[in-house]
Amino acid sequence: MIRLDPAAAAPASLSTVPAWALASDGVPSDADAAFQAGAALGALDGLARAQAAWAGAWRQRLALNRAAASMRLAGRAEDEAALRDAWQLCPAGADPGPAGAVFGAWRQLAVQPPVATPEGLVKIVDQLGLHWEGAALADLCTEIEEVAGSQRPAPFAAAAIATHVVATRPDAELFSWWLADLVLAQSLRWPRPLPLLMAQVFGPAFRAEAGGGKRIRPGEQRIEQAVCVALVQAAAEACRLAAELSRRAEKLMAVTPKLRAKGAGDVIFLLLNEDAVPGSLTTKNLSRFAARRLFERLQQLEAVRELSGRTSFRLFGL
Repeated sequence: MIRLDPAAAAPASLSTVPAWALASDGVPSDADAAFQAGAALGALDGLARAQAAWAGAWRQRLALNRAAASMRLAGRAEDEAALRDAWQLCPAGADPGPAGAVFGAWRQLAVQPPVATPEGLVKIVDQLGLHWEGAALADLCTEIEEVAGSQRPAPFAAAAIATHVVATRPDAELFSWWLADLVLAQSLRWPRPLPLLMAQVFGPAFRAEAGGGKRIRPGEQRIEQAVCVALVQAAAEACRLAAELSRRAEKLMAVTPKLRAKGAGDVIFLLLNEDAVPGSLTTKNLSRFAARRLFERLQQLEAVRELSGRTSFRLFGL
């Protein structure tokens, strides 16, 4: 029988973005946008700092969503299902392809401390399909330290680093939003960044006019206001996803004592920390056949979902 710490099984105290912050009556003033962003980030702050048992899966699900949003900016067509396949079907150590590499960059953002080093950014720009000189990346790290360490509000710091990157490299907007989330986390002293802003880049927050208009890019007029509005929506989505995964994780943990399979604990850990787990998983304590039986049992107990829609190489998650 698997035994879990009851404290880990208990859902974290979840907060939501206030309804008044989400209210949309045209384009808000700069002051209103900043105030609403502060309220939204305040609601998200506890979740960003918490060590909930399901926080890993939450962060990776956010990373998947932002990677899917990145595909449009990169001129690609992959959706979440295709990105899952690109990552999960790739053998260990092999190249996951351009789309899978972008997903890998967002996955990395979700698990690393919010610190930028030239060595770390070399890998990220490569995953995003960019080529950047080492000396330029060292200069960029210095800029990140200065922006994140300044006294400007966190959303403004995020907008500032995105603006700096695009001014330096107009072809690097995707990288600018990756770094904006990192600088936001560093400014707020979060232990790890949350992938947030990329999902809003083509939404109403970044339109020059209410209901449409030209998309606002980093460095253009109203970018700080647009980032504030985008963070309200992004925080609300992250809070809703956290509430959903908290309920699913609670159900998974509730059925865990009913599992007798040797090695089931490894699977439970992965389900709580990953976006998806292959049904063909093998570990030192679990054969492929035993894993298939275990996932079938978890499905019967309605404790996991099958995510691929296939009958072979199935993927499971909260």
